Amino acid sequence: MTLSRRDFAKRSAAAGAGVALAGSVGVLASAPGALATGDGAAGAAGAEAESARAAAALGYGPLVKDPKGLLALPRGFSYRVITRTGVTKLESGEYTPSNHDGTATFEGPRGVTLLVNNHELGGARAKWPHPVPLTEGLVYDPAAAGGCTVVEVSKHGDHVAEWVGIAGTSTNCAGGSTPWGTWLTGEETEDKAGKNGMTKDHGYVFEVDPQDRRANRSPRPLKALGRYAHEAVVVDPDRGHVYLTEDASGPNGLLYRWSPPAGFRHGRGRLRTLSDTAGALQAFKCFDSGGRFVDDLSRATATGTVYGVDWVTVPDRDARTTSVRKQFKDGEVTRARKLEGMWWGDGGVYVVSSFAREESPVRHDGQVWFYHPRRRTLTLKVLLGVNRNPERDGAFDGPDNITVSPYGGLVLAEDGEGVQHLFGALDDGRTYPIARNELNIGTPQKPEYSEFTGVTFAPDGRTLFANIQDPGIMLAITGPWRRQGR
Repeated sequence: MTLSRRDFAKRSAAAGAGVALAGSVGVLASAPGALATGDGAAGAAGAEAESARAAAALGYGPLVKDPKGLLALPRGFSYRVITRTGVTKLESGEYTPSNHDGTATFEGPRGVTLLVNNHELGGARAKWPHPVPLTEGLVYDPAAAGGCTVVEVSKHGDHVAEWVGIAGTSTNCAGGSTPWGTWLTGEETEDKAGKNGMTKDHGYVFEVDPQDRRANRSPRPLKALGRYAHEAVVVDPDRGHVYLTEDASGPNGLLYRWSPPAGFRHGRGRLRTLSDTAGALQAFKCFDSGGRFVDDLSRATATGTVYGVDWVTVPDRDARTTSVRKQFKDGEVTRARKLEGMWWGDGGVYVVSSFAREESPVRHDGQVWFYHPRRRTLTLKVLLGVNRNPERDGAFDGPDNITVSPYGGLVLAEDGEGVQHLFGALDDGRTYPIARNELNIGTPQKPEYSEFTGVTFAPDGRTLFANIQDPGIMLAITGPWRRQGR
């Protein structure tokens, strides 16, 4: 059933102003502990005072500098390096591949935690010192450098093993886990055969099973989910819809929904059995409470903003002649810059737009939206103002990968400018630091810090895993986690 603009406008009018402001305190500032105000600068003084009172009980305290120069954490927390490119090795003897990205955890036998780790390696294979090894039977395109590894961590963390889950894919970015215990890895590229030396078309989603190595043999792209610059993937466990983000510009990317064909039931390996045109791939189209079309998500300048959502069918999902996002004319779909991480939680999908610049109507340094499938509404939960001084510690910008915390709220990985953090965000508009990357891959004169990726909790909630993408380090963070937001 289509949610018409008129229906949404009527619903909004009946609910009054509460629709526009539900669950919100206005625009979220980027500083830790900051409470947003609806008045902008006029309310800054009050917000600052309230922030100071609230910050004391929020989060885990200030970050303590790491004498090893790797990861600053709050007092009482510690980390272990699980894998490191050029240091740790796979079962087959090769070094751990580089450019760690999207990651998910799965419960293994005898207390083991299994992680599937994307490696965002694009372009010609020859340019990467540590590509994903071309393991026999697991290769899609031997010219491509990317793929996934599966990491096994024992119950007490004293044993780690790693092996290839899929190889010969390109630019494997955020991805997502499924309710049936597998990993969907997306290629953030539109390279066709012949470009960058590729021998096959790229820009697809593939399924990786961390529990069954045999299931990963003879990789097959899930063409029904479309060919474009994939980021994250989320599966609605109740309705079976698959949501997918696109990180692209010129024009900006889209949020997609794939609806399974009638009678289809999800399960291990079943997506691979579908035809290339099975189900319906659609892109989102938003409108405000007045029924007006919203061309770009950056138009929203206050948390609590609610848009109605409709879905428009993609004409050619395999993008044989025209990129999917370019198949739509102005006014047909809603766009957004840097649509990145997603996570299922609270009965819906959290969706990240990392930032917006001159290519977008309004600038910002990060948005987190919540899509409610039953209501077909999209609500802005987190909004980070433009960070004017990203080299200075204390402000957050450029959220990317995301997870829902078992201790309340969200945990986000920064892919911004300057200093890089893992940080928490609560529904009331407050943020707090969890970790800071202290590994300088630049120079003393011009320091540079790689983004965090793959933030995800272990199945038991006791360990937070995250990656430093460059040079490629997987970390396990433990400490006195506690409920936030009370």
